[in-house]
Parts: sequence; C-alpha cells; structure tokens
Amino acid sequence: MHRSWEEPADPTVDPSARAARERFDALAKPTGSLGRLEALGARLAAIAGSCPPPRPAPATVAVFAADHGVHAAGVTAWPQEITSTMVGVMASGRASVQALAAAAQAEVVVVDVGVAHRTAPVDGVLDRSIRRGTRDLSVEPAMTLAEVSRALDVGAEVADELIAGGARCLVTGEMGIGNTTPASALVAAYCGRSAAEVTGRGAGADDETLARKVGAIESGLSRHDPGDDPLVVLASLGGLEIAAMAGFVAAAASQRVPVVIDGVIADAALLAAERLLPGVRHRVVAGHRSTEPAATIALDELGLEPVLDLDMRLGEGTGAVLALPLLDAAVRALTDVATIADVMGD
Repeated sequence: MHRSWEEPADPTVDPSARAARERFDALAKPTGSLGRLEALGARLAAIAGSCPPPRPAPATVAVFAADHGVHAAGVTAWPQEITSTMVGVMASGRASVQALAAAAQAEVVVVDVGVAHRTAPVDGVLDRSIRRGTRDLSVEPAMTLAEVSRALDVGAEVADELIAGGARCLVTGEMGIGNTTPASALVAAYCGRSAAEVTGRGAGADDETLARKVGAIESGLSRHDPGDDPLVVLASLGGLEIAAMAGFVAAAASQRVPVVIDGVIADAALLAAERLLPGVRHRVVAGHRSTEPAATIALDELGLEPVLDLDMRLGEGTGAVLALPLLDAAVRALTDVATIADVMGD
C-alpha cells in the first residue's frame, strides 16, 4: 500500500468545514437547529476539500471475507465453515447486508481475501485470496509481513477499482467467523488496554468461550510491547480481512472519498490504518457504535462520534450502511435549503 500522503487537517479547523458551518448558519433556520447533522455536513466538506461536498452516492459496500487460525483456540462456538456458507449467501444477494444496502440504495461487493473452506470460485465473489485463513494468533503471528502487505494492497486495489467505477462513497464490510478476537486484540495493542477490557461476547459466546477468548488475546498480546511497529502488530494479531479493510480505508482517504466505518472489526481496521497513515481518521465517518466493548474504546481513541447507535453487532457493513441516508441528508441540507438572505431578498 504505497500512497502519497500529507496528514489532513482536523475537520474542526479545515477551511472547507468552516465554510460548511458558515453556510449552515446562513440557512433559513435557527442557528444549530439541525444539530449533529450540521457537524456531519462539515465533516463531509472537510473530506472532499470543498463546500458543498459531493453527494455520497452512488455508494458501495465492500465485504471482505476471511478466516482465522485462532478459531482452533475455541474462541467461538460457531464452526469455521459458516464463513464460506455466508459468502455464498452474500453472493446470492440474500444476506442481511444486501437487504439493508438495498434500503439505502447501495451496492454490495464481496471479496474473498482468505476464506478457509472455499472449494471452488463463487459467482459474484471477487477472488483475491492470499491464503486460506490466518495462523493462530494465540501461538504465533497470524500473518507474515509479506501477507499483511498483500492484504493491505488488495484492499487498496478494491477501493481504487470501485472509485474508478463511479462510487462516491464506500462502506466497510466483513465476514469471518471468530474475527472479533483478532479485532479486539488489535484494539488492545494499539490502545494500550488489557484483553479483559476489550473482549466481548461476539456472536453470543458463553462464559467458558469468553474466558478462552480473553486467554487467546492475552497470549497474542504477550508478544508485543507498546511502541512496536504498527505493521508488525497488524501482521501478528490481525486478520486478512482486517488488513484489507485498512488498505481500503487508506486508499479512499488518499482520494478524498468518504468511507463509512462499520462495527468493531472495521474500527480495528481503521485503527491500523491510522497508525500506518496518521490522519486517515479525519477522512472517514463512523457509521455506528457496535455493542462490543472494543468498539467504543477504538472510537474514543480515534476521537470519532458514530452517526448511529442501534445496539447492533452483526457486522457485514450492516450498521454503517444504515447511516448513508443521513450523510446524503447532510449534503442536501447544504445545497438545497434557502438562506436567510434568499428568503429576505437581500
């Protein structure tokens, strides 16, 4: 992932964001009466570098799918084969993410970057597989540096392709049984938190499974010290889909195309991208707050306030895609509402 990068200004001081705030203040309405929608419009202006910003449409959700060697440590009750099964469901257009994306008028692209039990190519799925799942992070690094670099490149390439094809807003999605374990491990490592602080129940873990999950993360964290190279940390504790999402976010940020970030897995990917390219966080929108504890820890570390909080924890991009109509509304308010000067005839 080789990007020309100059750290962007914080949206609170960005000139385009300032112009958007001034425009909102000039509209025919009480000052500040659109609440957080005004901050969202200003953020989109900062991302685009223009006021008003372009409408965030058409939008595309990229669902990166991969498996995890740490599954062998008993961190989830779900069989690993579910990843491959759900990729097939997504390819048929019948997964949750497709239903919610249709409501938001967004497209969905599914990308296999490391599904373990894929037996043959699947129509409707981009085959960018790097290896058939990662190694077990609780006993050894999940990926080599070459593998994590390739995953970053795959994510960047997908973003570039979607933007070249006309997408004006991207959404992060993922699928991978057991992937809350590597995501939580990354949040712990990047934020200096303990395994117990970041670890949630994921897809319904019971007490014994939760204890194994905490233990697996503790084992992975024991290989690292604060200040370790963020790429080494990503390779050691992450997943192929997490690294691909990090590259996806960074590539879009370099082109000033907004990315709407989904739940805890995507939050971990954004943390990785931010550590690799400081300032990436200024060119994304946090779509929603996952119920996983690592999600709030990551968002607080990044200084991001999510658009939605619906007690969701499914993944796939389902929470983030629901925020898309609000992004569009923020831009339409900037472009379509009369100013006080218009109304008064000045």
